[in-house]
Amino acid sequence: MNYIIVIAVKIGSKVVNDVIRCYDFYIINKDIKVVYGEGFYMVQPIKKIALLTGGGDCPGLNAVIRAITRAAILNYGIEVIGYRFGYKGLYHNNFMPLTMETVTGILHRGGTILYSSNKDNLFNYMVEKNGVISKEDVSDVAIENMKKEGVDVLVVIGGDGTLTSARDFARKCVNVIGVPKTIDNDLASTDVTFGFNTAIDVVTEALDRLHTTAESHHRIMLCEVMGRNAGWIALESGIAGSADVILIPEIPYDLNKIIDKVKERESCGKNFTIIVVAEGAKPKDGNVVISKIVKDSPDPIRLGGIGNKLAGDIECLMKDKEVRCTVLGHIQRGGNTCTYDRILSTRYGVAAVEMIVNREFGKMVCLKGDTITSDTLENVIGQKTKNVNPDGELVNMAKKIGISFAD
Repeated sequence: MNYIIVIAVKIGSKVVNDVIRCYDFYIINKDIKVVYGEGFYMVQPIKKIALLTGGGDCPGLNAVIRAITRAAILNYGIEVIGYRFGYKGLYHNNFMPLTMETVTGILHRGGTILYSSNKDNLFNYMVEKNGVISKEDVSDVAIENMKKEGVDVLVVIGGDGTLTSARDFARKCVNVIGVPKTIDNDLASTDVTFGFNTAIDVVTEALDRLHTTAESHHRIMLCEVMGRNAGWIALESGIAGSADVILIPEIPYDLNKIIDKVKERESCGKNFTIIVVAEGAKPKDGNVVISKIVKDSPDPIRLGGIGNKLAGDIECLMKDKEVRCTVLGHIQRGGNTCTYDRILSTRYGVAAVEMIVNREFGKMVCLKGDTITSDTLENVIGQKTKNVNPDGELVNMAKKIGISFAD
């Protein structure tokens, strides 16, 4: 193989990519990686990349896997593998080849053919030694596994927790590209995460079905949805599903205002009410409802239960009304991927491959408006999560058509 010798700035044992990209070889050959030597640096083509999916499963994961694999093989002849069960697979070196054949027929499928895990932070990993369990930084084991397999670039597909580890690997000079995944749509730097639109489609259909049964029995029907501490799922599905009350984490609710809305509807001859409540919603001067604590998870708090609590609170104040709660839970994550997410996931996957060959490491692919762009993982993780603006256009629009936020 022919090598190109490059003079570059060295900081410790790291070559700064931004400095390297200033040199002429970038124009001659974009498909390169840095090989460290004594006093000089050589570059060679990227031959092999690895993918992993971390965190909760999400519609569109398979579409991203498919797009990256096909774009890498068809356009650049790059070999692709996938680590099973997220970072756990990276630690145990458990991987599978990703070929044109293995990604056939998965565009529409929910879930991930690579499987996933939301408990494995390799920088704080539970290890058992002599019967004693402790948390250790085992990231170097993962790095050695990648070196052993000849992996040049790691593509991490996940939300804020998974991408936090991606940033930490980038800090250890691993070539990393991030792809934003979460049904919650709360990841900073990108307007939309894949999986979100499929989730709100599922919730909207559920609300359509709840309408008919609520009207038939003159009931108050609550629908609890996911979203953690962001109200995007509740807000957008509530608007699309013709909800009467939308409760989101960003706007603490007043129980009496919910009662007022029910009575207002009854005065107009509408004897049923549809309420969408995000799992992270809370009353004014109150707290979120926690379903359980998962001690071995990087994000141990599991929200859930606000729907049933609120149903009980309403029944205490309106003893003549029947109140029912539907908790959609993981139904929002499953099933086939919607059209929008199939296209967005494919765009993200192809863009990730282009970032690889252009050596834009340590970044996450993003959508801004209708344009695919990128941002550094340092900036993505350094920001707060993207929450609903209580004074934003969507909330104000919803209020103007009569939807209550009980504020």
